[in-house]
Amino acid sequence: METMTPRDQFLQSLDRCMENENFIPAFYDRFLSTCEEIRKKFRHTDFEQQNKMLLRSLRLAAGATTGDSEALKELRERARTHDQYHLNIEPPLYDIWLKAVIETVQEFDAEWDATVENTWRTILGYVISYMVKRY
Repeated sequence: METMTPRDQFLQSLDRCMENENFIPAFYDRFLSTCEEIRKKFRHTDFEQQNKMLLRSLRLAAGATTGDSEALKELRERARTHDQYHLNIEPPLYDIWLKAVIETVQEFDAEWDATVENTWRTILGYVISYMVKRY
């Protein structure tokens, strides 16, 4: 039997979470409840569009870690839009974001275990590191 790559493990876990339409709204409820600073960053957000963007970004994260050129191109653009000159997403906010993502996936992925958690932390850790370096 062929071992699954972290990318495949991540995407399968994401697919399991997405089977429940409440997954992304639950993430944003959790994330926005963490602090006023985050609520302010999202005060003018169209969440219907934002929910689609988050799903796309999570899928891109998996692709970026494997060197997919299209995913890396979009990751570079996300890093630019989130830097100190644009949306100004300060580096410490990524830790809060990651914690909210992990807690939400744990809630929604019926196959959650240490391996799944490690996969999410590895994939998103790569992306967060990329974003922070370009802040």
